[in-house]
Amino acid sequence: MKQSSDIDLHHLRLTDPFWRDYQRLVRDVVLPYQWAALNDRVNDAEPSHAIENFRIAAGRSEGEFYGMVFQDSDVAKWLEAVAWMLCQQPDDGLEATADGVIELIAAAQQPDGYLNTYFTVKEPDGRWTNLAECHELYCAGHMIEAGVAYYRATGKNRLLEVVCRLADHIDGIFGPGECQLHGYPGHPEIELALMALHEVTDNPRYVALARYFVEQRGSEPHFYDIEYQRRGRTSHWNNFGPAWMVIDKAYSQAHQPITQQETAVGHAVRFVYLMAGVAHLANVSRDEEKRQACRRLWNNMTQRRMYITGGIGSQSRGEAFTGDYDLPNDTAYTESCASIGLMMFARRMLQMEADGEYADVMERALYNTVLAGMALDGKHFFYVNPLEVHPAAIRCNHIYDHVKPVRQQWFGCACCPPNIARILGSLGLYIYTQTDEALMVNLYIGSELTIDVGQQPLTLRQSGNYPWDEVIELTVDCPAPVTTTLALRLPGWCSAPSMVLNGETVPLDVRKGYAYLSRRWTSGDQLQLTLPMPVRRVRSHPRVRQNQGKVALQRGPLVYCLEQADNGADLHNLRLSGQHVYQMEEGEGVLAGKTVIRASGDRIVAGGEQPLYRFDGDIAARQTQSLLFIPYFCWANRGEGEMRVWVDEQPPSAPGR
Repeated sequence: MKQSSDIDLHHLRLTDPFWRDYQRLVRDVVLPYQWAALNDRVNDAEPSHAIENFRIAAGRSEGEFYGMVFQDSDVAKWLEAVAWMLCQQPDDGLEATADGVIELIAAAQQPDGYLNTYFTVKEPDGRWTNLAECHELYCAGHMIEAGVAYYRATGKNRLLEVVCRLADHIDGIFGPGECQLHGYPGHPEIELALMALHEVTDNPRYVALARYFVEQRGSEPHFYDIEYQRRGRTSHWNNFGPAWMVIDKAYSQAHQPITQQETAVGHAVRFVYLMAGVAHLANVSRDEEKRQACRRLWNNMTQRRMYITGGIGSQSRGEAFTGDYDLPNDTAYTESCASIGLMMFARRMLQMEADGEYADVMERALYNTVLAGMALDGKHFFYVNPLEVHPAAIRCNHIYDHVKPVRQQWFGCACCPPNIARILGSLGLYIYTQTDEALMVNLYIGSELTIDVGQQPLTLRQSGNYPWDEVIELTVDCPAPVTTTLALRLPGWCSAPSMVLNGETVPLDVRKGYAYLSRRWTSGDQLQLTLPMPVRRVRSHPRVRQNQGKVALQRGPLVYCLEQADNGADLHNLRLSGQHVYQMEEGEGVLAGKTVIRASGDRIVAGGEQPLYRFDGDIAARQTQSLLFIPYFCWANRGEGEMRVWVDEQPPSAPGR
């Protein structure tokens, strides 16, 4: 395990045209829109009441608590997104709004440091009595992350002081002591937040508390059972039956100690949030047993339980993983938050060991499911991200109740929209990893980064038109020569990368998916990395029964799909030609500036009245049809319609008819 550190976003500036547009959208549209939603000012959207809950808890307003037991976390994630955007570009008005929210949060904090509006307003006697179900430590974790981010971004410590008091309160409540609670959260989040808090405070108590929560999880006797008996066998949630979260301990990854677990199970967001914290703890503590557990669970998740889009969590019941290779497309849950958590887990794994597979997955999740979670207008969102949608079936079949054919303005459970905002705001943390050995370039996003190498500054400028174009330019600027190593990721989807330094082709020193280049760098040195992006057909493992006989198209990091707007209805009747001939085109309308793929294929002709079933030999006719594939993240921006990622394929020798 190698030492690594987070990039200081004050020293990184995004210049990438693709991502600057997204960050501009977050700053100018998403954050104001979400602020309006948190204050219940969006017409026809589900109410939030989140800010009003804090006003009530602070004694500044009267009324009842409204919303989910974890409603506070929406405010915390919005604040974190604001923090990262202020780090990119100062905004006095936005900062003043955030400072006002922080003062409101401080006023809602109780004298002993406790902070949670649900229990303060609605169940003041219920504190810390239902860890399995009620998200107190989850909400605390998100608030801690917001406090850390706001301090790192602005230097202001008001919220940091609030969350340190909260963390100190939690540290007094939980632990091995006789008078302490020997519990752990039902929804992990506090673990990764405490590790982040340690990074800015250097307080070892926060690492010790994170370790306690991780190591206590799954131990016998199960704390969830103990507290269930203590509170008189009552439950907060009854939608799947009384105490189902207590009974189904795998749902919360509490069925075994982490170091004994073999497979990715349970609620997908909880799993990746937990594992991000475990990976950070393993790295800081040099804990080999925890590192091996992270690696083992990562492999099971990404090699057997992850969608081609970087989505995880196959089923709607429990928003959870199912079994190996069980990846249905039309009922896929693949929550936006789960792919965000997957990116967080991947980043911490990268900091622990320099292996390109982590960055490959991080990129896959980012460019596909995470981006798909928000409309191109920044005002509509997906909670669920299926890989196949048929609106007519959705309207009449309850198996699809969780699937929406169009993005929604807001949600009663609104965890995803502010989560998308904060991941896009903090994107700079994912582009590079700085270790003792090298500056690793994980993502090809145009940017300008300045780091210290020894006592010397070095600026690396990255440019290009990724993910549409295959050439990335990197230029070094330093006042004096600097000896260091750059490590450039060679994506797993690219079969023939090449590198040129100052006009000369250089051999690739490849180690675990990165090309290492160590030298004495001087100002003006230029690297050109070429990552050829042919359209590639992807096939599933033979045990993924839902995809047999089908292929998906991928170009660079982008997965593509068919949409009804371009190809007509009944997408299941389309078949891609066996001839690998593609035409790259620029999209039109909302797809302007984005590369779409045209290919030949055919369609079953369903002319006239057809019997429901036919005997052998009565083959439906087919006619040729041009097929247009668009980036998956762009679907559902042109109204309601069908969508499909995996498509049938003609045999290579069979011409279209």
